[in-house]
Amino acid sequence: MAAAPTSEILAAFEAAKGFMPVDEGLALYAAAVEAGRLGLPLLEVGTYCGRSTVLLADAARATGVTALTVDHHRGSEEQQPGWDYHDPETVDPEIGLMDTLPTFRRTLFRAGLEDHAIALIGRSPQVAAIWNAPLGLVFVDGGHTDEHATADYEGWAPHIAEGGLLVIHDVFPHPEDEFTGQAPYRIWLRALESGAFTEVSATSSLRVLRRTAPTGV
Repeated sequence: MAAAPTSEILAAFEAAKGFMPVDEGLALYAAAVEAGRLGLPLLEVGTYCGRSTVLLADAARATGVTALTVDHHRGSEEQQPGWDYHDPETVDPEIGLMDTLPTFRRTLFRAGLEDHAIALIGRSPQVAAIWNAPLGLVFVDGGHTDEHATADYEGWAPHIAEGGLLVIHDVFPHPEDEFTGQAPYRIWLRALESGAFTEVSATSSLRVLRRTAPTGV
């Protein structure tokens, strides 16, 4: 039976700003608990306001590891003013730019998970370039352009330990179903075609793949 969050953690997840539906969140949580049993950190690319981080941090707490979440907190392309996914409440009135970091911190505080997640504030490729430790899970949910999704995959997938999990959000094989572009779908295909990953589950747009070979990313 797949691991599931408590009702309190699920309520914190649902109360947080963000876009992930419950079914995908439950699949992410189960994958994070499984990966956490490897004894290695869990890493998320694309924090936004911490909705999915709540689940990763609680899974990290349950398995005795740490969750890491990478974001520059200025918002991805589809979250900027004039786009469908823009939230004016995330704009810093002093500088006029998005700043989701304060909301993220409140999300973790309210969930009681501040001690189980570390925020890495910066652009994903810059952080990945100096990272040199194995990871039990990488969850890719950052920018949805080909440039950003490819950089996230190339920067972080090589750090997944053998037996660890790669989780990709917003995988839409059919263009008519997508809402922010098919870049996540293309990196999912690339992971499968690499020979390094095998898919283990699919829940709506969330794909979970296991690293089964040490090369090929």
